[in-house]
Amino acid sequence: MVIGVALLAVAVVLLPLTVVGLRRWLRQRGLAQLLPSALVPLRGQRVTLTGVATAGPSGPIESGLAGAECVWHGHEVLRHYRPLVRDRAEGAVTERACDSIADYGSDELFGLVAEDRTGAVERVYVDPAGVEPRDPELCLKRLVGRPQPGVAAAADDLLPRVRGRISGVFRGETIEFEYREWIIRQGARVRVTGEVDVRDGRVVLVASEGTPLSVEHGVEEGPARVSPRRREAILLLVAFALCAISGAVVTAAAF
Repeated sequence: MVIGVALLAVAVVLLPLTVVGLRRWLRQRGLAQLLPSALVPLRGQRVTLTGVATAGPSGPIESGLAGAECVWHGHEVLRHYRPLVRDRAEGAVTERACDSIADYGSDELFGLVAEDRTGAVERVYVDPAGVEPRDPELCLKRLVGRPQPGVAAAADDLLPRVRGRISGVFRGETIEFEYREWIIRQGARVRVTGEVDVRDGRVVLVASEGTPLSVEHGVEEGPARVSPRRREAILLLVAFALCAISGAVVTAAAF
């Protein structure tokens, strides 16, 4: 009987520890699965989440220049030119230079889900306004030369699609314009670091005051490992169950 009572006493001690361990594991599991409900208590805190990019509230978007379906796109226009040289020596070669005259990045929200929950409706969102993602996919690079007298040149169909304001000091003699566009496609693995916010019922990662949002495209999947929280919770649960059941059986047998 004494042994049974001792086992029951140990079970009573293990009960709150088991509850705490289970809560910690479920919280960590919720973060690993990118569940919005697990992130709401972290509002105002900075976190790093890794998952699969998916469409935002308005669905997939198209990139401005290439028309590729994506969740984020950005482009830049470079003007290549030859600087004007006032005092040209005979036989001197003038090197070409270039200036950026347009730079744009989309600001539509896009979603982030765990790899095993790609079909889930609930998702965490990312606000990419003002962000330059790291290593996005280059989907277009085109040079459009300056029309030459008497030479047929292809029409510049990209210029009307450029978003944002074209600006800069147009120095020297224009040689050509270079268009470059980058995208993040649906299904791409990304790592996002930002502050947790809640907007209109949606959990959104945003830039915090003084610290920009970070978006890394194409991150590699790390090796699978067992969560220490899970191991701790299972050990506590097993120990509690064994003590409680064994104690109850031994105590009942004594009567």
